Amino acid sequence: MPIPLAEGREAVAIARNTLEAHVYGREVRPGNWAKGTFSELRGVFVTLNLAEEKPDRLRGCIGFPYPVKPLGLAIQEATIAAASEDPRFIPVSKGELGSLVVEVSILTKPRPLAAQRPQDLPSKIRIGVDGLIVSRYGLSGLLLPQVATEFGMDQTEFLSQACMKAGLPPDSWLEAGTEVQTFQAEVFAEKSPGGPVASLSGAGV
Repeated sequence: MPIPLAEGREAVAIARNTLEAHVYGREVRPGNWAKGTFSELRGVFVTLNLAEEKPDRLRGCIGFPYPVKPLGLAIQEATIAAASEDPRFIPVSKGELGSLVVEVSILTKPRPLAAQRPQDLPSKIRIGVDGLIVSRYGLSGLLLPQVATEFGMDQTEFLSQACMKAGLPPDSWLEAGTEVQTFQAEVFAEKSPGGPVASLSGAGV
């Protein structure tokens, strides 16, 4: 069932409030999510981007691929991790808060991508709709659906990039024993730092 824009806005507000509280060293308390969407177990990723449109605008992105936590709590924990635990970046500083836009991707449960032959896997992927998780040898790599669209990837490149995200050779998806899963995401993001929130799901996500 699609997530209403009002709840998408609330999801981004939770992330924005958590981000600011965490960066300023204030205690982040769980909300009162006893029922409704934010009490449901859902996978979620929180992405922090620089507001300026450029190829290296990513500032942090971490989340939970599987539905193991209530959505509200998962958003809070993912936000804190994206701001301070993403190994690709230094922690977000107070001075950056006014230049970051917050994006929340709420995920469906990942499911195996089935094909008669590994060579047929690319034809089963819907660019801009499906995200990927590739797993092998205890390693795992995830790419959100919007990544393929943002970087102009086709299905084969998307699979290869997911393999490399896991630390595997790019053609590992062709090998027996490699697990490929897909999921979908509803994406909500600020149009400007702390500004209005829009659904990106109608724009290729």
